[in-house]
Amino acid sequence: MGLSVAKKIIKSHLLDGDMAGNQQITISVDQALGHDLTGIMAAQILESVQADKVSTETSIFYCDHNTLATSSENADDHLYLKTAAKRFGIYFSKPGNGICHFLHCQRFAKPGKVLLGADSHTPTSGALGMIAIGSGGLSVARCMVGEGFKLAPPKVLNIRLTGVLHPGVSAKDIALEALRMLSVKGGIGYILEFTGEGVRSLSIPQRATITNMSTELGATTAVFPSDQVTRDFLKAQNRERDWIELLPDSDAEYDRAIEIDLGALEPLVAEPHMPDLVIKAREAGNVKVDSVFIGSCTNASYSDIAKAAKILKGKKVNRDVDLTVAPGSRQVLEHLVKDGILADLVSAGARMLECACGPCIGIGQVPHENGVAARTINRNFRGRGGTNEASIYLVSPETAAATAITGRITDPRDVFDVESLKDCNEPEAYKVDDSMIIAPGDVEDSLSVSVIRGKNITQLPGRGALRDSLKAAVAIKLGDNITTDDIIPAGSEILRYIANIPRFADFTFCYTDGTFVDRVKKMKSSVIVGGENYGQGSSREHAALLPMYLGVEAVIAKSFARIHKENLINYGILPLVFSNKEDYDRINADDALAIDDVYAQVDKGRVRIMAVDKNIEFETILDLSDFDRRVLKEGGALNYLRNKLRVSSNDL
Repeated sequence: MGLSVAKKIIKSHLLDGDMAGNQQITISVDQALGHDLTGIMAAQILESVQADKVSTETSIFYCDHNTLATSSENADDHLYLKTAAKRFGIYFSKPGNGICHFLHCQRFAKPGKVLLGADSHTPTSGALGMIAIGSGGLSVARCMVGEGFKLAPPKVLNIRLTGVLHPGVSAKDIALEALRMLSVKGGIGYILEFTGEGVRSLSIPQRATITNMSTELGATTAVFPSDQVTRDFLKAQNRERDWIELLPDSDAEYDRAIEIDLGALEPLVAEPHMPDLVIKAREAGNVKVDSVFIGSCTNASYSDIAKAAKILKGKKVNRDVDLTVAPGSRQVLEHLVKDGILADLVSAGARMLECACGPCIGIGQVPHENGVAARTINRNFRGRGGTNEASIYLVSPETAAATAITGRITDPRDVFDVESLKDCNEPEAYKVDDSMIIAPGDVEDSLSVSVIRGKNITQLPGRGALRDSLKAAVAIKLGDNITTDDIIPAGSEILRYIANIPRFADFTFCYTDGTFVDRVKKMKSSVIVGGENYGQGSSREHAALLPMYLGVEAVIAKSFARIHKENLINYGILPLVFSNKEDYDRINADDALAIDDVYAQVDKGRVRIMAVDKNIEFETILDLSDFDRRVLKEGGALNYLRNKLRVSSNDL
């Protein structure tokens, strides 16, 4: 049988292991990215292990998440990241230049390459035919210094697209339909690969919307073929030299397949508070909204905003609605200005935001108490918008514009002649201006650079090697689909402390259980119990780092999201899965637990736990590779990397 695009790229990058086996494989990494939340962690790790220079072909730090700078902490973070980029040979994209995933597609993504990014939406670059995987900053830093990326051999789920989208229906509706069909857990363990004649009708920004939201399905990543559409996009970006054709073999074998008929789709929305609660826009009912946001790495392209502007042209935003728009990059913004589209938006009553993540991660435009928002973002978890009380509906740009006019969730076909939207296409040639991207200098210059560390940037906390006997109390018991935003919420007031671990830790589970931090500090050694898909959502490794800092020894759950499990291992926390899921019901908060012979049990992959006060013993599964066991025993990936580099240095 032939190979899929995904397996062709993995095969060409395979360093260790067997793609057809069931053991962990290692692939080489060509590109790496981080931003002003996760990149800080990567830079701190590069400092901690005393790296000289990154070894990837291209590494980039983007300032795009926390650009509000209402106090000195954010500006200090940006200065730290800028000087660290210069020190370690990393590109630096200045605040206002654009959103990392959006910019990476425009200026750096290359077909056939492998990208590892310290953000869960890194799969966006799969739109150009590359394997782009989200991970934690620690894993990205390891790849920056020459370590390959380790992962379980992924299965490939073929999503065959047939037909053509009708006007008024968008790529966002394709992503939402996949979520409706598969759920937020349906992609776990898979790479999604898109094929079929419907692919040819989708632009690169449309493909990027779909690959971006593969993360919400729990997928490892998503990939489109590199075809003539890819070539045309790269040519328009003055990067045709980066193009290669990369198509699946005619007899490519897939582990699973589903089909989506684009011609049968209608405008869809995802209701609060999960991306897979998908219904037709016309079935949303009489939902009154207070605010609308068009933007984010999912839907902030020129054509996205042009379609919304065309619907709004000559009309006014509903008097009870606040409409904000944020282009995905400065390049998009300049085209909107040149073509008069920005004027149409402003005339309609839209407020323009800078080219950044903004409201998607609760940085500005936080809804009022119990407010309802319609947003073109990728996830609508509780608390995602900066407040735990808000309700967020996920919509397409077309649906967002229609909703801004009526003040209620509205199918764009009900208020506008959508046939005219056929003319809203991407520019034939983009204005290329990389003046806000600072390229790295040569090695000699970089070694003399002093990294500037503001007072809010603390040293990374460490922990010792794994102990062979653990006694800990259950600090909190949680249900299914706990997100990393549940563990450590977004929002400007919280994220300003992302580089100050002791202060940042005070917000752990603050929306879920306001007493958690005080209790866990008194316990000193503790355990978290969770349900299915624990740790879904953002790649922010602080959802593992902060519990480690607070004394959490293990998380026992029914199942884990991929990136969060990886982050738990990286910070020396045991990711244990109930062997018998009924045991979940037998364990409660404050139960005292004990694990003996930890090392031997880690090696076996089966860990028996005693609930001391209840005299109950139950078994958990520790599904790890030999490498992951070693990392856990050493107390996490930072200890492992330090030890490895120390050994290498002594061998010289």
